Amino acid sequence: MAEKVGTSTQYIGQIEQNKKFPSPEMLERIAEALEVDSPQLFSMETISQDALQQFKEGFKANLGKTIDDLIDKAKILP
Repeated sequence: MAEKVGTSTQYIGQIEQNKKFPSPEMLERIAEALEVDSPQLFSMETISQDALQQFKEGFKANLGKTIDDLIDKAKILP
């Protein structure tokens, strides 16, 4: 998510933990990355099951790529 919106993982973590509230511009970038309208960020009722499933699949794919990249950089596995 951080890469998609052009910020640090620490900042995204602070948003997730309610320690920071993003600017309107950042909210727009987050909504765009999630492929939702910005008002939908504040209402779980309006997010379709298809959108949630798409988000989960994208998140899993990105997480897998990140893990693979870290392993490659650390040269843990051949």
